[in-house]
Amino acid sequence: MFNIFKKEKIKEESQNPSIMAVSCLLIHSAKIDENYTDKEKKIIKDAIIEMGADVNEIDSVIQEAEKREKDSNQILDFTREIKNISDENKKIIIEALWDIIYSDEDADMYETNLMRRLSGLLYLDPKIVGDIKKKVSQKKT
Repeated sequence: MFNIFKKEKIKEESQNPSIMAVSCLLIHSAKIDENYTDKEKKIIKDAIIEMGADVNEIDSVIQEAEKREKDSNQILDFTREIKNISDENKKIIIEALWDIIYSDEDADMYETNLMRRLSGLLYLDPKIVGDIKKKVSQKKT
């Protein structure tokens, strides 16, 4: 009986529960400056597709992630699961985060503070995060 619920939850989260957590985290970062744009949504979709999300379910994943992000009050809810994924996927997430931050051509203090916290919560070397930031900022100029 409990296996039925487990299968439904896995299907609901696009066959990969970390995809939902990543989506929530990316949406949170996009909303931190109170300006959640279509450009940021595209960055989020591209990142989670790169991580293995089903293209046919992407819109429903984003809708569910938006609801979960709205109902959550801590990034720890999202990072708890993400910290255990591969370093390669963490780099995809960090690059998407910097893309979101620089999508409006400006990184404010709340966004940069979020990135500092996330590099620690995701157990990423600050140098790697800095290198990705440099790569993304050079792309934007």
